[in-house]
Amino acid sequence: MVWIQRRKLLASCLCVTATVFLLVTLQVVVELGKFERKKFKTSSLQDGQAKMQEEPAHLYPLPGKETLTLNRKTHLEPESHPIMLWWSPLTGETGRLGQCGADACFFTINRTFLHHPMTKAFLFYGTDFNIDSLPLPRKAHHDWALFHEESPKNNYKLFHKPVITLFNYTATFSRHSHLPLTTQYLEGVEVLKSLRYLVPLRSKNDLRRRLAPLVYVQSDCDPPSDRDSYVRELMTYIEVDSYGECLRNKDLPQQLKNPASMDADGFYRIIAQYKFILAFENAVCDDYITEKFWRPLKLGVVPVYYGSPSIADWLPSNRSAILVSEFAHPRELASYIRQLDHDDRLYEAYIEWKLKGEVSNRRLLTALRERKWGVQDVHQDNYIDAFECMVCSKVWDNIRLQEKGFPPKTWKADVTHLSCPEPAAFAFSALAPRWSSLREMWIPSFEQSKREAQALRLLPLQTLLLSGRKSVPFYGRTTACSQHPSTYSTAFKIGMSPMVKRDFLTIWKNTSCHFPSVITDFTMLD
Repeated sequence: MVWIQRRKLLASCLCVTATVFLLVTLQVVVELGKFERKKFKTSSLQDGQAKMQEEPAHLYPLPGKETLTLNRKTHLEPESHPIMLWWSPLTGETGRLGQCGADACFFTINRTFLHHPMTKAFLFYGTDFNIDSLPLPRKAHHDWALFHEESPKNNYKLFHKPVITLFNYTATFSRHSHLPLTTQYLEGVEVLKSLRYLVPLRSKNDLRRRLAPLVYVQSDCDPPSDRDSYVRELMTYIEVDSYGECLRNKDLPQQLKNPASMDADGFYRIIAQYKFILAFENAVCDDYITEKFWRPLKLGVVPVYYGSPSIADWLPSNRSAILVSEFAHPRELASYIRQLDHDDRLYEAYIEWKLKGEVSNRRLLTALRERKWGVQDVHQDNYIDAFECMVCSKVWDNIRLQEKGFPPKTWKADVTHLSCPEPAAFAFSALAPRWSSLREMWIPSFEQSKREAQALRLLPLQTLLLSGRKSVPFYGRTTACSQHPSTYSTAFKIGMSPMVKRDFLTIWKNTSCHFPSVITDFTMLD
């Protein structure tokens, strides 16, 4: 009996011990689990911070950006800073807090910030500006800013008054822009003065035995400027060595045939052997001046220039280029070039400024000195950085004005910020083809873009009417439903996709304005 009781007591002790052991084990497991979760969370946060530190090198390929160090909360919740939303995915930045002097703004391409209360400005890259994709309704505190350094062939709509005046701020090639990019292809005054690639005139005269006096290098054929027609006609009066795909009669070495090699040392040395180069832009626009003009000046070759009507304002000296616009016909231009080719004294007058290292154009020197960005300079912001900071600073200026009880300052672009005439074709000779399939499209394209611009100007209807305002901005005037019905009818019928037309109809029907019967027929949407 005693033995049985001892066994029962032993069994009870074992059960209690086992129970305690299980409880202790369970507690240990729980505590280990908590520790592992805490460790994992800490590791994740550290990894996340590390990724955010690494992110600029991955997402922000543009050099020179000044970026604040972000913690996780700042990166995801930019409530304390104005948001600059790139409507074009130009920068590829999903989120960056950028420092602009004493101000900071949150820059992003993430369109989920469209309706965020801190979104203050929308940034557009001109080539991507599309009537079918705009941040509408446009609210009263939403500024629009345009960055467009390209020629009109990339997006003709922007070069018409109804469109360019939609923007508050611009960065374009025009000197009248809020951020002028006129010298975007010129590193600085020192490269103009440099003699690194200059071939002495005596050597150039010797090279004339196998080289033409003129060189032409283009692979973008038949652009809106119709430059190939002019060069084709010029070739009937003077010898021209033409590399590239357009009017080619001479080949570059195989390693230089890629257009990306046009800034290679080997290419420079080939071009520097010539006395003259045909520097023809792809479009004729005030202040649209590309590397086609600056490159020969850097190499010591005299540019024979056609393009910007305002080019005389940007010459390094009064006699540093031959302007095609000063000659009535290619025949006269050819005669003048032959005269310079045969007279060293006359030719040297065009390179005297370079030999002496004297750039006398005050406008050019001032523009280079005062611009807030650099070209191929890692020590300066690039022009996209400067554009972002210009908008950021102006937004902050208005925030501070409103905090003091003053109305915000209104900024607005005008037609001088992008000025290009309708493209026109040269017609010099019955022997030269008057039109090609490519050139035929530029004038119709310009006319179509004009109609699209008129239609696009009606889209701010959604902006203002959805904000509780009835007035409609049209060509810079504000009217209260007073435009003639045919105006809206014409604009409606062209340049709008079915989706945009439906939006237009919806907005208009919600107003008390008379709606033109001609566009109430929804069959027009097909």
